[in-house]
Amino acid sequence: MRQAESVKYTSEVDHMNDSAGVNVPQSPPLETVRQALEKYSDNPSAFLALNSGNSYFTVPGLDGVIAYRRSGRYLVQFGGAFAAEVGYAQLLDRFLQYARSRRRKVVAVQLQTYDLGYYAERGFTTNQIGSSYMVDLSTCTLRGSRFMQLRNKISRAVRAGLTVREVDQTRWPEQMAALDARWLRSKGKHAKPLEFLVGEYGGSAQQHRRLFIGLLGQELAGYISYSPVYGDRPGWLHDLSRRLPDGPPGIMEAINKTAIDTFQAEHVPWLHFGFTPFTGLDPELEAGSHSRWFRWLVHQLGAHGESVYPAKTQLAYKNKWNPVALPEYIAFSHGAGISGFLQVFRVANAL
Repeated sequence: MRQAESVKYTSEVDHMNDSAGVNVPQSPPLETVRQALEKYSDNPSAFLALNSGNSYFTVPGLDGVIAYRRSGRYLVQFGGAFAAEVGYAQLLDRFLQYARSRRRKVVAVQLQTYDLGYYAERGFTTNQIGSSYMVDLSTCTLRGSRFMQLRNKISRAVRAGLTVREVDQTRWPEQMAALDARWLRSKGKHAKPLEFLVGEYGGSAQQHRRLFIGLLGQELAGYISYSPVYGDRPGWLHDLSRRLPDGPPGIMEAINKTAIDTFQAEHVPWLHFGFTPFTGLDPELEAGSHSRWFRWLVHQLGAHGESVYPAKTQLAYKNKWNPVALPEYIAFSHGAGISGFLQVFRVANAL
């Protein structure tokens, strides 16, 4: 993926002042944001709202938060409103009022099915943009012929000397950063790390994540960071991951299998693999407020857009674990348009 110069952001809370009708930026109470996610989110990727660089919108008297970034004339919202059902509509309305007061449009990405009605009622155009994937750990097994290739790949990594264990993330940032650099160089000289729609490590939310690593001798060969998932399908999100570009096959699979074994021993209900754009597309899953031309565009990107985003490669890895798919959506406040769509790529550092 070719990525231009990244856009820099500052974290803040946009807090609606009821008396003046003005939003005053404040320092973000990230633990308060995390607690709102834990109480109200049913989005498997909700923990990504805590990424550094995000801004947060709150309203006095309403328990909840909206996460977003500014880009051009847009506010790019991550997920829907993370709020109680009774306050969801009001929080969203105030956020849209804030956007209008700044003469900005809104594009929201990674909406869930339950979000769509709120946005359609407010005149948004909503389209399926991809799917998220998850595995029920209560029934997950790698036995049987379906998983023979996966088992063989894991065995190859183990025979090559790979050892896997869970570690304290705070003790591995230098090794992880070095591996990140090697991995990124393998993607080409113009490649840059994605943001916003993928996870990170470090920062004040680090204590809530878990890290599993693979070692070849004393060398870090790969890692997977797992973030908590709340809501009706609680568990862990297979989040940021890296591996040696020239390492043996099966590194990621062996690490994830060890994590699955650990989670199953802890009776964790679900393992989530997160969002993959342009996959799992189905016209039957579109809402009545969708754009036909934008649906066509997303399907074209799914079929031919590997240079834009490596969706097929991501999906191939996720499909190895026989996951269940759930649709995810994008919503445009002023009709589906290329400009708003590009802002999502821009805040994700993909342009």
